[in-house]
Amino acid sequence: MKYKAYPSDSNLSDVCQALVVKHPCLKEKGSETGFSAWKISLKYKMSNYRGKLKNLGCSELVINSLKRRGNSNVHPNQVKKPRRAEVNFCPDYPAGETRESQEEERLVLLSEFKKKNNDETIKAKMAQTFPHRRQEILQDMPFVADFKSRWPALFSPREINAEFQRITTVPLTSTFMAQLDNNTTKLTKVFRNKGGTSGCKITEIMAAIDENDTVAMRRVCTLKGLAVYLNEDPNSLIKEYQDVDFHEAESEMEKTLIGIYVIKPEGERDLDPAEDIGIIIEGVAVLRDLPDVATAVVLLFGLIYTLNMSYPSNLRYTFEFFQKVLMGLDAKKLSNKVQVLRNKLLE
Repeated sequence: MKYKAYPSDSNLSDVCQALVVKHPCLKEKGSETGFSAWKISLKYKMSNYRGKLKNLGCSELVINSLKRRGNSNVHPNQVKKPRRAEVNFCPDYPAGETRESQEEERLVLLSEFKKKNNDETIKAKMAQTFPHRRQEILQDMPFVADFKSRWPALFSPREINAEFQRITTVPLTSTFMAQLDNNTTKLTKVFRNKGGTSGCKITEIMAAIDENDTVAMRRVCTLKGLAVYLNEDPNSLIKEYQDVDFHEAESEMEKTLIGIYVIKPEGERDLDPAEDIGIIIEGVAVLRDLPDVATAVVLLFGLIYTLNMSYPSNLRYTFEFFQKVLMGLDAKKLSNKVQVLRNKLLE
């Protein structure tokens, strides 16, 4: 069982309730829940356990021991802990490895990355340096441009999928696409019942499927309709540009904090394939030449986990739906808006 450094009250309640249901002899007499004392005891035991692990150098706990008065580099309320069901949030270095030895491996990885037909070696080096890369993200919080120059091999669809699975143990693209396709029919029915301005926008978006009924078109229309249904603007996530206005588009991209860009040929229909699809983070195009918009959305979701970023505030419900409904990560705690939509999908 993977150790979780910060168990919540709900998790402890679930554990205690499962114990007393499976073993009725453990139920406390006179307790309203039947496990109040068990819960308090477990909280103290976990607190003592965390203290022992911290003294032994557990990275997930030591990282927060730097939070002390007098250290101007650390915000007093900044606690780094898993927020989105990350199983390997801050892994320890492997036995016999140190920060210095892993930094040497990173330099070897840089040289290997410049070679052609070297995918298997890069894959092995990326897996080996995962703890070093993760601790660098959590402790140093580098800018994306700097981090990409240090770890260029990470910014590829294959490695983003691998990194996401290292962090959450859940496959990224296969799970996301399968769940999206499974829920497309139900989402379409829910969209049809939406009225008002949002309903008109969704109808306009979904009309593209009638002209070009492909898997890629269904996926992107469903994703855009989902954002509108949750009262969020899909255009703030997916930004479309004409190739003739490329210089103007570049200046706008540099101001984009996070999003997906789509470059389309001049005078072509909206249904025609794009010239380029990519992902922008902090004004940097971290991925280019992606096959379709849905794939770009999936990889952007994976990069948010990989780089330990917060969801965009103007798209937080859309990304919450991705995480908790499609990916099933921390699915017990949902906002009211996402919970209502999920209930409609289960009807």
